[in-house]
Amino acid sequence: MTMHQLVAASCLLLVLGGLLPFAAPEGWRAMAHEALKLPPRKLRQLGAGAMAAGLMPLRFFH
Repeated sequence: MTMHQLVAASCLLLVLGGLLPFAAPEGWRAMAHEALKLPPRKLRQLGAGAMAAGLMPLRFFH
């Protein structure tokens, strides 16, 4: 991976991360509020699932 690709991927991550708060700020706020109620173990499981979902396409399409 070149430095250009790493910067491009980081920028895309920021764009995608900002999409939901921009498009539906109240829904995003409610979701974040609900996430605060989850125990750390559940948040880690959700994070691991999200990482796996993101890595799968890279594994098969790269």
